[in-house]
Amino acid sequence: VQLVESGGGLVQPGGSLRLSCAASGFTFSSFGMRWYRQAPGKERELVAHISTAGGSTMYANYAKGRFTASRDNAKNTVYLQMSLLKPEDTAVYYCNAVIGVRVYWGQGTQVTVSS
Repeated sequence: VQLVESGGGLVQPGGSLRLSCAASGFTFSSFGMRWYRQAPGKERELVAHISTAGGSTMYANYAKGRFTASRDNAKNTVYLQMSLLKPEDTAVYYCNAVIGVRVYWGQGTQVTVSS
């Protein structure tokens, strides 16, 4: 199993970014996927969850109305569209898959929101 995030970077407050997570090594369309983030000095926290076909999503309160999770099962990729970004969104963002009893993480992608 491999999860590879991309799309992070430096963005000004109010800006947007789209993160991608390319998955391989498992039947991607059979598993829900999650996005987490971890800010410096803080615990890793759940950002969003998306169901197998993408028809159901769940967001942390701070992400509602600003972040949108989606997936393309043909490309084995999950996305996180982030808009109206705030400095407090600065963190390393990770995608996550739970397969059976095992939990898999990508290496993360840094998002920095600063003027």
